[in-house]
Amino acid sequence: MSAKKKAIRLIIVCICAAIAFVFVINVYVVRTAGAFIITAEEAAEKAPFDCILVLGASVTRSGPSPMLADRLDKGLELFGLGVSDIMLLSGDNGMVDYNEVHAMRSYVLAHGGEAGLSADNVYLDYAGFSTYDSAVRAKEVFMAERVVVVTQRYHLYRAVFNAKKAGLEVYGVAAADSKSGQFFRDLREVPARVKDFFLTLAGADPKFLGDPVPLIYPSTQALK
Repeated sequence: MSAKKKAIRLIIVCICAAIAFVFVINVYVVRTAGAFIITAEEAAEKAPFDCILVLGASVTRSGPSPMLADRLDKGLELFGLGVSDIMLLSGDNGMVDYNEVHAMRSYVLAHGGEAGLSADNVYLDYAGFSTYDSAVRAKEVFMAERVVVVTQRYHLYRAVFNAKKAGLEVYGVAAADSKSGQFFRDLREVPARVKDFFLTLAGADPKFLGDPVPLIYPSTQALK
């Protein structure tokens, strides 16, 4: 066999091995987290939890994107069912002119009246720059122990996996799936699961930690 053919064969073997490696990690993450994804009603049966952790997504000048609004609506549903008396809203506030968390707070306060939600029930995590950061900060900064995390199902496996590896007793409840673009979100999630698998394996710190903010009612952030 020529050297060129050997090199091509080696490249093919390496590519196949890499694909298999990514596949195995994704299966591991999904199977590890899958047993802890439950319905809102099942979460209510397991209540109380320290908080309902709603993960951020994109916002516009007019407020949360439809995907984020679906997450917040599910969080409000859980609050109304008595799952927890605290909502922890975690998102990206990495730029002065971009603030997911304030948009999330405004939304739940505007829509949570029927469920009895007020500012006293809301905590804000301004440094939830990633799914991994949100999970670790819920444990290390907000000192939570039992958490229900809310996001869309495709993302929920990774969110629950990260939270479990951070040391939380966690269950996930899925928000409504988006109507379009899901194929590309599923595609992006494949390498994201691999990335977070290694972050949890290394026990990496989030981008920011900071002083503890224990989750108590009424919220110590209510007037901020």
